[in-house]
Amino acid sequence: MEPTNAFAAFDGYKNLSLESFRKNSVGVRTPVWFAADLSTGVATKLYVYTIADSGKAKRVRNNGRVRIAPCDRKGKILGEWIEAKAEMISGAEADHGMALLNKKYLPLKQVLDFFARFSARQRVVIRILPAQ
Repeated sequence: MEPTNAFAAFDGYKNLSLESFRKNSVGVRTPVWFAADLSTGVATKLYVYTIADSGKAKRVRNNGRVRIAPCDRKGKILGEWIEAKAEMISGAEADHGMALLNKKYLPLKQVLDFFARFSARQRVVIRILPAQ
């Protein structure tokens, strides 16, 4: 069975709006960079990264339900919202996600990574999958 391209709506975009939910169920929207994993030929998962103690990281840790939509760099929504699930990942898959992000946002991300080395703030990778 061929995998479906659940994230086809994001083809050609550089940003997505990640809506994660507070404990009181209020959604918070944040524009983020993302990279699609196309290893199966279609986008079956997306990766984003953030500071480990950011609000969106805390909200994803508490509740993996998210909504995503293509947006511009300022967060203006450019497409339909899609229900998804998000989780923090580590190890080889996090490295793979970061490599995809590095490739997509060359050279800007590498410049930001250089300066991030001087910060004590840890970064995490978030994997986004279609809602089941």
